[in-house]
Amino acid sequence: MQTISINLIVPERWTDLSDKHLRYVFTLIADEYNIDELKTLCLLQWSKLKVIGRQETGAYLLQKGKFLFELTPLTLAELLTQLDWLGTVPNYPVRLSKINRCNALPADFSEVPFEKFIMADNLYQGYLATEDEELLEQLASVLYGKAIKLKPFEKISVFYWMASLKEFLAKKFPDFFQPITAQSNGNLLGSSTSVEDAMNAQIRALTKGDITKEAEILSLDTWRALTELNAQAKEYKELNAKLNTK
Repeated sequence: MQTISINLIVPERWTDLSDKHLRYVFTLIADEYNIDELKTLCLLQWSKLKVIGRQETGAYLLQKGKFLFELTPLTLAELLTQLDWLGTVPNYPVRLSKINRCNALPADFSEVPFEKFIMADNLYQGYLATEDEELLEQLASVLYGKAIKLKPFEKISVFYWMASLKEFLAKKFPDFFQPITAQSNGNLLGSSTSVEDAMNAQIRALTKGDITKEAEILSLDTWRALTELNAQAKEYKELNAKLNTK
């Protein structure tokens, strides 16, 4: 009897995925596969495995290249744990680099004008509140610089990009991005009552009420603007903490 060693190489995290990988994952999500089905299909696709059939013992008969081998359900379940990250929000922004030949903005919004971030976040928060897919189309026009008619998997991509971006920025600027609570309604400044109020509050905080500086502020690099807002939020928290101890 001959022993055959089969090496299965799969991505280890979201940021390892190419555009081709991302399109495949987002298509499966758009087609409403559950997470176990999604992980199984990705394992087969990325490992170049073909299911030939199922044995009477319950084991799967698989083919990789010219080799045939059996894989038990237990072993398959163990392998799928390597892809558990597919069920989480990416910890670094991921997105399709192009849609309909339109180039995407930098995934982490570095060197992107603050005005574009405000527009994108406004539309994203609006989608979360209404689930109106037209807002994803408008969001894509900001992210890719042109009005685009999105396919279902591209809508998923746009949503995942903004979800992962917000997660990433919330960790990088924790004093500014407040946790979502019943009181805050999920807005960036915590105390605003609408997305528009939050957007205006951000601009006022940076201009310190000087409307002549608004155009300059909106053209700032997003990270530079958020760095300043985070510093202001931190100072505000520290001041409140001192006042509360008196």
